[in-house]
Amino acid sequence: MAEQLPLHFEFRANQTFNDFFVGGNQEIVNHLQRCIAGSGEQQIFLWGQSGQGKSHLLQACCHEAQQRGLSSFYYDLSPANLTDIDVFNGIEGCDLVSFDNIEHIAGHADWELAFFNFFNQQRDLGHKLILSASCSPSLIDVQLNDLKTRLNWGLALKLQSLSDQDRINALIFKADKMGIDISPAAGHFLLAHYHRDLESLWELLDTLDRASLIAKRKLTRPFLKQILNNKADAD
Repeated sequence: MAEQLPLHFEFRANQTFNDFFVGGNQEIVNHLQRCIAGSGEQQIFLWGQSGQGKSHLLQACCHEAQQRGLSSFYYDLSPANLTDIDVFNGIEGCDLVSFDNIEHIAGHADWELAFFNFFNQQRDLGHKLILSASCSPSLIDVQLNDLKTRLNWGLALKLQSLSDQDRINALIFKADKMGIDISPAAGHFLLAHYHRDLESLWELLDTLDRASLIAKRKLTRPFLKQILNNKADAD
């Protein structure tokens, strides 16, 4: 492959292991950290429903690799990003590469072949690869048989779903990281009156933070109801 700088690496500095609400996924975090440290699996495949933190964990892996002085690269393979196949050029030299939403290359022969070639180079060099998808690797309908085999190499880990109480605890955990005071009662209210996936709840926290600062009010249930009503009207 031609040598060039990797493209489109959007590193989110606030998506570290310290910022991740573990819930029932401590074992997965442990496996990822051992992989980065060089004492675990060379290849890990994370899978689970949308909104469970897969992207966060892949970003966290890149962050921790950099903290250890290792080169790392992250790329989201969502359909909107399947535009520049040259993304694979030059990244085989990275100590750690993370590809999010790998299932979306299935059925795209050029992307399947490009990833297959990258995979072989990356593995031959002994570098680490972490992948994520919404389903297990065995269910990804890639057409290249050798690639289907390789996706099933390494360790496949399923993220555990969060219970309602876990979601409330996660909301309070994230809010605390942002310096926002949310009580358990406020957490129950938000979970009952807003979208329940974590990505939507994290976006809501930004709205709550701004509203609280502007109004100089605590996030009480009446104020939360007012904010949600204003947001619904704006949307």
